[in-house]
Amino acid sequence: MKRVNIGGQAVLEGIMMKGPESYALAVRKPDKEIDVQVTKYKSMGERHKALNIPVIRGIVSFIESLYIGIGTLMKSSEYFEEEEEDKKTQQKESEQNKPDQKKQEQNKSGSDKGYMILTLVISLAIAIGVFVLLPAAVANLLYKVTNNSIVVNLFEGVLRLAIFLGYVALISLMEDIKRTFMYHGAEHKTINCLEAGADLTVENVRKYTRFHKRCGTSFVFIVMIISVIVFMFVKTDVLWIRLLSRLLLIPGIAGISYEFIRYAGKHDNACSTILSQPGLWVQRLTTKEPDDSMIEVAIKSVEAVIDWREYVDCVRNNSFEK
Repeated sequence: MKRVNIGGQAVLEGIMMKGPESYALAVRKPDKEIDVQVTKYKSMGERHKALNIPVIRGIVSFIESLYIGIGTLMKSSEYFEEEEEDKKTQQKESEQNKPDQKKQEQNKSGSDKGYMILTLVISLAIAIGVFVLLPAAVANLLYKVTNNSIVVNLFEGVLRLAIFLGYVALISLMEDIKRTFMYHGAEHKTINCLEAGADLTVENVRKYTRFHKRCGTSFVFIVMIISVIVFMFVKTDVLWIRLLSRLLLIPGIAGISYEFIRYAGKHDNACSTILSQPGLWVQRLTTKEPDDSMIEVAIKSVEAVIDWREYVDCVRNNSFEK
């Protein structure tokens, strides 16, 4: 077995876990049973080697993660829709119209995919508008009182971080988000347990930290830190040029940030630990200690994408394929 980096995402009452050949969605249903859906998936970087070069692979991975993340989040919400009667009616109708069933499923699949892409585009537009363009526009007003571009760009970076941290702090007050952050903690604890070479049992997983260097929260935070440095080189008080430069530089910043997270996740030295610390601090907001039922869901999601017993054995014996 090869050493792989398992990663995931917390969703509504569940966890999505991505393995080397597939990703799994494990959800605790209203009846308290755990439902697991596995989807085979091969990344664009594996299919096209040109997309697997440094920085470029980060941009591709970021887009893929958003697409999978939004899709699994939407699927998890379907478990809790109060439409049982409609489902029964649809089931009866499908039994009466079996010849059309396959066609209807194909149409639904195409519709869902289109809706996911639309949701992704809208989500990205809102995020870029709030966390990138808004701070840049507000900071540009400082040119009315100073010509120092360093001061203006630093203020923009601080404002961007403040908006992000304030947003996370506010949504963490919502009950559903609190539970999602608990599932986020369960995801991290389970991955840490796996990577430490311990059997995936609730008792074992509970012992591990809820923080992880490869977390998406850390990635977003690193993006903001690196953006402060990169934007320092753009010195202009013309608003439209300022905003356009931010839009054009976003992919490159995301790619550089991915390489940083990738390095930190693969190395356990003083340098990676120190540089990862700010992101780990932010995870105190986005992760909470899970209960045992959430850890059970996390274990199920890992089991669906990798043979964790074989993996743990390779960790213990250092016998991964070179």
